Amino acid sequence: MKTLLLGMGNPILSDDAVGIRLARDIGRRLSGATGLSVVEECSVGGLNILDVVAGFDRLIVLDSIRTSGGIPGDWHRFTSEALRDTMHLNNIHDANFATALELGRRMGMPLPPEENIRIFAVEVEDNETFSVVMPESLERSYPAYSEEILREIERILDTPTAEAANLGEGGRT
Repeated sequence: MKTLLLGMGNPILSDDAVGIRLARDIGRRLSGATGLSVVEECSVGGLNILDVVAGFDRLIVLDSIRTSGGIPGDWHRFTSEALRDTMHLNNIHDANFATALELGRRMGMPLPPEENIRIFAVEVEDNETFSVVMPESLERSYPAYSEEILREIERILDTPTAEAANLGEGGRT
């Protein structure tokens, strides 16, 4: 199964780079996983995303998110099915992720099926300020949430990292 690990974000918008950093770090740790391709930095949106994800059987997206009352460093997991409520097909110039996938499928593009798409999004506090440094609140919790997300991705891929495999049950890194 061909899997794409995709880091979304903008590397110069403070917290928005968290998906890129996760893709780089997790991609490095999973470098031996069969069928895994990594795109560390993807900042395209709308219909352009289709060219990036076409041809893969499975898609794992790493991104940032800001929700009302969210705590920086908390993270969420979504399926593409959960994003259907955000689709708005009335304006193609403003196509969001779910809308782009739906349009791509209708055009017959070889896209991962909905059940094979997972999105991991980390709560951020500032994704609008130009900076290449994440705020301390997000930086401080990075080791914990990156490790948790790595473990989730390993379960999806059914491929533990060599480091985890050498620990056996109950081991710690």
